[in-house]
Amino acid sequence: MPTKEITSLSFEEAFGALQAILKQMEEENLPLSDALAFYEEGQKLTAHCTKLLEEAELKLETLKGN
Repeated sequence: MPTKEITSLSFEEAFGALQAILKQMEEENLPLSDALAFYEEGQKLTAHCTKLLEEAELKLETLKGN
């Protein structure tokens, strides 16, 4: 994970980090502790991406209403 906090990542940065985690988990034979750490990080990134998408959707709905 980059040095930035997850909450400060843009959608593109967070999605890229999530893709990197998925690739690493698919390509490597990881110890269980590492796999769990990647899974936890992936969950946080997924939640952040979902939040950003929901905020963008709300903004679009607001703009459409004006």
